[in-house]
Amino acid sequence: MPISEPTGQSLNQFVELGMAFLLSALVGLEREIRHKSAGLRTYTVVGTAAALFLLISKYGFTDVLINDRVVLDPSRVAAQIVTGIGFIGAGLIFVRGDRVSGLTTAATVWLVTGIGMACGAGLPLLAVAVTAAYFIVALVFPILLRLLPGDHIPTEQNDNTQHD
Repeated sequence: MPISEPTGQSLNQFVELGMAFLLSALVGLEREIRHKSAGLRTYTVVGTAAALFLLISKYGFTDVLINDRVVLDPSRVAAQIVTGIGFIGAGLIFVRGDRVSGLTTAATVWLVTGIGMACGAGLPLLAVAVTAAYFIVALVFPILLRLLPGDHIPTEQNDNTQHD
């Protein structure tokens, strides 16, 4: 006996999507201000889409449940998000001679995907915690690296181009 209509289109899911939108946009704004290759629009779209995919995974397959038993595993959608975002990240990494750029941008796109997925999965505190952790990495770590003895210049700041 299939479960009734999906319950994934309530105010709660719109709040989760909105939270993914705002947190991803916050990360994207920081990247935009620093003139990185992916900025506000990219991060906002990636994080919001990840939340949507997770919500689809959570609520879009209730018709495959029979007597509270899973006939098909809809949670695999989440795993495919991680795989798919790898292709986008790979396209952001550039190699010029012995220099690699874009790694931080690619990693941040991956992180924003996780933020969106956490929002879509109904884990807003984890999403906020990871967003806060990102800003520690982006804003505090460079200060700490400058305090290290020697001529240590963070790899991300060696290149003056638009990439990381």
